[in-house]
Amino acid sequence: MSIFKKNLSPGEPAPAELDTTGILDIPYLVLTLLLVSVGVLMMFSASYARSYYDTGNSAFYFSRQAVYAVMGIIAMLVVGRLNYFIWYRLAVPILAVSVLLLGLILIPRVGVTHNGATRWISIIGVEFQPSEIAKLGMILVFGALMSAWKENMDTFSYGVVPYVGIMAVLVLLLAFEPHLSAAVIILMVGAVMMLLGGTQKRWFLLGFLIVGVFLFFFITKKGYAGNRITAHLDPESDALGKGYQIIQSRYAIGSGGLLGLGFGRSRQKYLYLPEGHNDYIFAIVCEELGFIGGLAVMLLFVLLILRGYWIALHARDRFGTLVAAGLTTKLAIQVFFNIGVVTNFLPSTGISLPFFSYGGTALLLQMFEMGVVLSISRWCVNQEAWRRKKA
Repeated sequence: MSIFKKNLSPGEPAPAELDTTGILDIPYLVLTLLLVSVGVLMMFSASYARSYYDTGNSAFYFSRQAVYAVMGIIAMLVVGRLNYFIWYRLAVPILAVSVLLLGLILIPRVGVTHNGATRWISIIGVEFQPSEIAKLGMILVFGALMSAWKENMDTFSYGVVPYVGIMAVLVLLLAFEPHLSAAVIILMVGAVMMLLGGTQKRWFLLGFLIVGVFLFFFITKKGYAGNRITAHLDPESDALGKGYQIIQSRYAIGSGGLLGLGFGRSRQKYLYLPEGHNDYIFAIVCEELGFIGGLAVMLLFVLLILRGYWIALHARDRFGTLVAAGLTTKLAIQVFFNIGVVTNFLPSTGISLPFFSYGGTALLLQMFEMGVVLSISRWCVNQEAWRRKKA
């Protein structure tokens, strides 16, 4: 508790004393619900041909996603009502469990393999990627440590070593899967949190050099990563192979024009565009809703991200600020990379579009993270009322 009290104004309540009945941040809540609603509808439209082909039921993927969306909304509202200080205490256990699960994936017949990558694990029939839990655990641990060591963040021992060590362990485990996109997100989010936490800037140059060497080694030694860069630079050189997905994505975006073909009228989703209901769903959004619809979806994401940073800036303590900023940065990176890949601005990364791409457990965890930000936002909304009450 003393960790937080020294970051508060005189007379303000400690985290454990916060009122758990406060109002949630309405703009953030509405934007999240809008994105989830549009995402589930677009996932239905983008998936029903693939769903029928795979299962014989055109609504199979949609029904599963809708169930997880409802569960996610409930989880978001419940977590949003909790005192966010609980995540300070659970940060290390959450990260430890994620590291354990990442290690279990590497054991033969334990990890689940899809498309040549072993990134999933199955528990009681539910498949999920432990890397998603690892990202959340890292953000919580970074926020907790940076709150505890606020006065020492400008030193090497407290401001660099523990965070680099955590990221190194996670990235090493992800490299064996292999899962380059998750490793990149972890490194980028970790770097942003270290910068916000007070790590001296001179260490970032060394960090960039080390990461650059790692990426070079990974891309040159892992064939699939190099192939994706080749496909990005010249997809037409292998139009029926490595460049096929990129070309079909551009067809979808281009055929949408200004206003789109109309909801449900996409042509590329009829098994022409691989992963049209998953990583490349934004291409279907542009095809059906057009440039205007795609821009509207991007605008919703921008508003949600900006509101997330607003909550971080107005959080009542250092832990709340760092966690809200870390979760918002994670969301922003995923949106930027996914849309960049779909439009061929970036090489393929395998990063899904939050709230839109198919994946029930991923959606559930995303909504959980939105709930954490909402729980932090309750102080922003109610701080003046609390102060008037105490006056």
